[in-house]
Amino acid sequence: MSRILTRRITVAAAVTALAVTLTSCGGDEPAGRDKGQGAGSASGGATHTVPTVMGDVKVKDAPQRVVVLDTDALDSAVTLGVTPVGATTVVDKAPFSTYLPAGRLKDVKPVGLIAQPNLEAINALKPDLILSSKVRDEKNYQALSAIAPTVFSDTTGPSWRKNFELHADALGKKNEAKKVVSEYEEHVTRVTEALGGPAKAKRLKVGFVRFVEGADTRLYLNDTFVGSLFKDLQVGRPANQDKDGFSLDVSPEQIDKANADVIFYSAYGDAKKSKETDTTAGPLWKNLVAVKKGTAFKVDDNVWMLGIGYTGAGRILDAVEKSYGSAAR
Repeated sequence: MSRILTRRITVAAAVTALAVTLTSCGGDEPAGRDKGQGAGSASGGATHTVPTVMGDVKVKDAPQRVVVLDTDALDSAVTLGVTPVGATTVVDKAPFSTYLPAGRLKDVKPVGLIAQPNLEAINALKPDLILSSKVRDEKNYQALSAIAPTVFSDTTGPSWRKNFELHADALGKKNEAKKVVSEYEEHVTRVTEALGGPAKAKRLKVGFVRFVEGADTRLYLNDTFVGSLFKDLQVGRPANQDKDGFSLDVSPEQIDKANADVIFYSAYGDAKKSKETDTTAGPLWKNLVAVKKGTAFKVDDNVWMLGIGYTGAGRILDAVEKSYGSAAR
């Protein structure tokens, strides 16, 4: 996803000025304050220290006004029973992750785009915790930390389990997180059995294809969220996709490289502009093993690409079981 987000130019002077302004509002800072304590910090309640990629951050034991700046943090919060007060979106005026319960998100305020947060909008919500990642918001860390304790993971995607643990720590939900992980592992076991058991699953060659408006078609490799789920399910992978890395990018004339026993595919943007319509109507696509066997399944791009967390993973496992699992029985 990060490769298709349009990044605006950040005016460094404006960000710095906002950080200075926000910090000065709190008066003189005590010596030795933990990194990321911020204007909305944990004063007036019990606190704990969270180790992060940016250093130790002191946060409230049970933060109440949480702002999340990426879809993985949104999934983590909602999964753990926390409704954020603010969140970023993928594009302007887009809904928040549609696979999450709408009732839980109806009062969440938009605070800009992923990697382009609106600092003024965040500050206006008076958060006591901000969740994001270094890969998205390193340039905004100083300004965000001046608003509230700011907890960054290093990156997103394949590190989603580690990120969830970090989010749970910051949210004071470590016990709840253990239950979520246990339930996910049980879910994985059920779906693997629905695929015929570990041995049969391993013999399957499973691929994921994403048609992307404005870019080449992507065959997702192992260092992705989807790749990590395939590994959990113990399914096999086509040799050209069973590799470290993000994706193998192909043109419509190279779609034969997507060949697999089972293909899940989605589209980002307009079906015609993403080349999905023409490619799937063409002879190379129709000659793929999965297409000829009836085991090529179109899936929800919002879930498979934005659902980077345990709730999203659960929805994907359900989709795998409903589609191929049903066909295998």
